[in-house]
Amino acid sequence: MRPEGILTVIGAGPGDPELITLKALRALERADVVLYDALVARELLEYARGAECIFVGKRKGCVAYRQSQINDLIVARGNGGKHVVRLKGGDPFVFGRGAEEMAHAAAHGMEVAVIPGISSGLAVPASQHIPVTLRGIAESFWVITGTTREHALSEDVALAARSSATVVILMGMSKLPEITALFRENGKGGTPAAVIQEGTTQGERIALGTVDTIAGEVSRLGLTNPAIILIGETVRHREGTWSARVEPRQVSHPVKAAFTNPLETA
Repeated sequence: MRPEGILTVIGAGPGDPELITLKALRALERADVVLYDALVARELLEYARGAECIFVGKRKGCVAYRQSQINDLIVARGNGGKHVVRLKGGDPFVFGRGAEEMAHAAAHGMEVAVIPGISSGLAVPASQHIPVTLRGIAESFWVITGTTREHALSEDVALAARSSATVVILMGMSKLPEITALFRENGKGGTPAAVIQEGTTQGERIALGTVDTIAGEVSRLGLTNPAIILIGETVRHREGTWSARVEPRQVSHPVKAAFTNPLETA
C-alpha cells in the first residue's frame, strides 16, 4: 500500500440500508477510517467494525465540517497508508461532491476509487411506484439541483419546465413556490406533481397533487427536507399500482447472509 493512503468514495444509496451494493459493503469492511454523511443509514457503519467513524454531514443550518475541512481530513487520515472510505448518500457523483474529494486526494498522492450508489433521484420515485420514463408518456427525465451554490434557483428548472420530460428536483423544497410558478408560466398548472420526504426509509411520506396544488399539500402535511420534488405525467402511474403493492420481505442483515459461503451451510 502506498504511504499516502487510499480513498474509496462510496454511494450508500437513497436511505434504505439494504439499497447499497455488495462491492460497497466489502470496501466498508476493509476501511480504516469512514467519513460519513447525514443521509447515510447508521446501520451501514456496522460493516466497518474496527474503523474510526467520523460524522462529517452537512444539513441545512447545520454543518459538522466545511468542504475544505473534509478534503483535508481525507488526506490527514490517509497518512501512513490507511484506507479512507468516504460514505455518501445516493450516488457520490450526483450532487455529491465526490469528484471534488477524489481530485483533492489524488493531488496529495492518494490512490482513489469510486463505487457508484443508487441515486435518490431515481430510487425515491421508484419506491412510490413513480417511473421517471414511461413509454408514450415521458421519453426523458431531468435531475436538477433546486438550489445552486449561490443559493439561487437553478436556471435549468426554467428550461425543464418547457419540456415534456419528467422533472426530478433535489434540494428544492425552499424554492417550491418559485418552481411551481415557472411551470405555471408554461401552462402546466394541471401537471401531476409529488413531493417525497425521506424516501425509502421508515419515515417516508408523500404529498400528491398538481403543479397548482402541490405547495398547499406540502404545507398541509408538514413535509420538510430531505425531500424530492417530481413533476410530470408519470406521477399518475402510482394510482394504478399502489393499492396492489406487495412489501418486500424484510430480513435481518440480508447482505451479511449474502456473504455466507453456501458450501459451509450445506
